[in-house]
Amino acid sequence: MARPHHHVYVVELHPDVLLEPRFRKCNPGYIDGKPCVYVGMTGLTPEQRFANHKAGVKAAKIVKRCGERLVPRLYAHLNPMPYAKAVWMEEQLAESLRKRGYQVF
Repeated sequence: MARPHHHVYVVELHPDVLLEPRFRKCNPGYIDGKPCVYVGMTGLTPEQRFANHKAGVKAAKIVKRCGERLVPRLYAHLNPMPYAKAVWMEEQLAESLRKRGYQVF
């Protein structure tokens, strides 16, 4: 059996994403001043995936344009994990951060 190698990760986004109405609409509980973040899941390391986003390789446009840095304190303790758990954890982590007032994409 293959060892777990999937990861969830969190990217801090530049506050300019707050200017996008669809971003605000997805996060009605956003607390002004809290970080704006992107939550993702990957079979690569978070560092490799972030580098790919910034290079435009299978990139989320929002991360390519506004991604500033990884935020390991929000995800490092969760990794690595099997694929199915990573899919589930991506959603759980995003929702947990929303409940804490983060703007999550």
